[in-house]
Amino acid sequence: MKQHMVIDSPYGPLTLVADDGVLCGLYMVGQRHRPQEETFGERDDTLFGEVREQLDAYFAGELTEFTVELRLAGTPFQRSVWDRLRQIPYGETRSYGELADALGNLGASRAVGLANGRNPVGIIVPCHRVVGANGGLTGYGGGLDRKQRLLDFESGAALF
Repeated sequence: MKQHMVIDSPYGPLTLVADDGVLCGLYMVGQRHRPQEETFGERDDTLFGEVREQLDAYFAGELTEFTVELRLAGTPFQRSVWDRLRQIPYGETRSYGELADALGNLGASRAVGLANGRNPVGIIVPCHRVVGANGGLTGYGGGLDRKQRLLDFESGAALF
């Protein structure tokens, strides 16, 4: 059974979605590949205590690694990419090619990019930490402005 709630963040409202009580979605307003609202289930503003605590600590600059339980629905390849994303340290970036190489398939950088774009749990699964081969910003489902703000925040260049 799916349920959801909306919380405020420095990046605008975030919709948290749970499947049987386990976080399966974190979506920003205007996010590309955001599911239809009716798929989020009933609204329940009493959910997500641990998730909200960790997000609050992250936005306060006190948390660098999330430990909340996730239920990520995707293909085996997508899940392997999302697992790799969680291994990128706070404040660092990796290129699509570096992720493909880490997965054992240097030629899969485009597929890595597609999987990255379908990440259902933004911020917690840090797809914003993936950049182009030259270090430049490339696509981000939440918008390049948000991506830059997240990277600046994690590098210490900007605080909220």
